[in-house]
Order: sequence, then structure tokens, then C-alpha cells
Amino acid sequence: MNPITKLCTLLAACTLTSHGVAQDQTKAELPAAGPDGWISLFNGKDLTGWEGLKNYWTVVDGAVQCSETKETSKQTNLILLASRDHPEKFANFEIQYRFKWITPEGNSGLQIRGKIDQPEALHVGGYQADIDAGNSYTGIIYDEGGVAGGRGIMSNRGEKTLWDADNKRSATPLGKTSDEIKAVIKPLGEWNDVAVTVDGNRITYRINGQVTTELTDNSPKACKDGVIGLQMHAGHTMTLQFKDMKIKMLEQK
Repeated sequence: MNPITKLCTLLAACTLTSHGVAQDQTKAELPAAGPDGWISLFNGKDLTGWEGLKNYWTVVDGAVQCSETKETSKQTNLILLASRDHPEKFANFEIQYRFKWITPEGNSGLQIRGKIDQPEALHVGGYQADIDAGNSYTGIIYDEGGVAGGRGIMSNRGEKTLWDADNKRSATPLGKTSDEIKAVIKPLGEWNDVAVTVDGNRITYRINGQVTTELTDNSPKACKDGVIGLQMHAGHTMTLQFKDMKIKMLEQK
């Protein structure tokens, strides 16, 4: 291939972002799964495989760190590129990770089966496994941005919640109350282990081995697949870390 042809080929594989930066248009793929089926989502060194706003998402001490001040805060996400490029593949899976609050203020969470509804802000809406520094909302499932039908808190901590085919909500208690589950969540400066299982119409959210809430969504507004992202909520001076992120794909139904 002569130099001019090679240059044209490279340019054809790239486009300019809204910030004028050349970006490779090759679709992102997940790394290969290990023998146990788990796929690592974070290499512990940099944000390869993810996209987030510069200066809001970094890697510190082997962990993904999101940090902002109230004055410059944004409602934004760190987006898993493979899920952005292949949302139809991210329907049924279990995702595990650890999180630790550095500051006593802040709100965040994991977006699952989401939709990028504000591309310039890299904002993902839809189902969110919520966490906050004060543990008022940690363990609930929330409809971020109204993408799942504008349903707000979809399933409270300590509850099994059913949204039926008529989009009507009903709930029954889990084995432990919200306050009992809250006591399982580790305080500021300590790592918490999370597992979120998304299988068919059911989402189960666990923290430190305890089921915090379970959502069954039979509503016509249910999200069937989509984008995975870590959230940074606007309006806070906050610092939060994530690490040991991995995913196991489940049978697509």
C-alpha cells in the first residue's frame, strides 16, 4: 500500500468529535472471558475501554476515581464503550465491582440497560443501582433521566417491587428492613462489594452479600438492553472510587 492510500485508509477510520479530536470509529469490544466466564472491565492503570469527561474521571491508586466540586459539577457518566457500540448485547449479565466514598457528600450509581440521552454531557439514563455518601439511597433502583418511563425510585431498599403489564406498581418486603440493610453498608473510607444481576425482567441488587432490592419489570416501559455507565451526579463536591469491575454475560432471552 502506497503512503497516500494508507493515509486515506487511516482517515476513513476516524472522525472528528465535537471537541475537534480525531476518534477511532472501530467499534469497541469486551476483552475475552476467563475460564470462569468473567470479563475484567478495568485494567487498574488507565481508562482503556471507557469514555468520560476529562478531569472528572481519572485513575488513582489502581481505582477509577470520579471527582468534582459543586461549582463545576456535571450530571455525567463514565461509559463502557463496548456497551455503547453494542447495546443489544448488554441485556442479561451480572456485574460486580467495589466502591468507596472518599468524601461525606455525593451521589452516584451504576447505569444498566441505559440510553445515552445527552451525548455532549456523556449522560446515560435508565435503570440505576444507586449509591450515595449518606446511604439514604444506597441500594435502591432509580430511573435516571426518566428513560425507563419517568418512574423515579423504581424499587426501594428492603423491598421486592413488581411493575405489571399495565405499569402499575406493587411491593412486598424483603427479609430485612431498609435500616437493617443500611447497617450492612460500610462507612466512608471503606470498600463495599456490589453485585447487580440483570436477567430477563428481573434486576437483583446486592451489597456486601445482602440483597438490597429486587425489581421485576413487566411494564411496556421496561428497558430491554443498553449502555453501562458509572454516574457522577451534579450538585456535589464529591470524590468516589470504583475498582475490581467485572462482568459475566448471561444467556440472552
